[in-house]
Amino acid sequence: MNKNDVLRRIRFIFDFNDSDMISIFKHAGHEVSREQVCNWLKKDNDPARKKCTDTELALFLNGLINHKRGKKEGAQPVPEQTLNNNAILKKLKIALNFQAEDMIRALTLAGLKISKHELSAFFRKFGHKHYRECKDQMLRNFLNGLQLEFRPETAEEPVAPWGNPPLP
Repeated sequence: MNKNDVLRRIRFIFDFNDSDMISIFKHAGHEVSREQVCNWLKKDNDPARKKCTDTELALFLNGLINHKRGKKEGAQPVPEQTLNNNAILKKLKIALNFQAEDMIRALTLAGLKISKHELSAFFRKFGHKHYRECKDQMLRNFLNGLQLEFRPETAEEPVAPWGNPPLP
């Protein structure tokens, strides 16, 4: 997933407005303008859209951790220069104070069954024999599950296979 998509999805899941987004960046010790935030959140086909870099998304996720859990004493984490899906998943887990069961619940809401052992492979160090790369589909399913958990009113109504709404 591209970084702009992740930023848009997180904003929608938690119903953040522009001021909230700016504030979250401030929690990470980084100043951004409303224009920058708006340009990152524009649709992919909009010519005014600006690409959100790995470092900018890392700053946002670090700020989200501070916003949700409180700022840790001492030096703040240095934002990563390159951010992969495993790191995004880990930062979201930390920000939400999720345990394995919480993550499995969110993935189940999105229609994906995964075991605790499969999930833990995403949080291992690269090079570990049980490390597993988090693919875009896994991150997308996790974000979908979060949306269903935190904003259930946005879930689509089930539709019968022939296209008509289900009978009451």
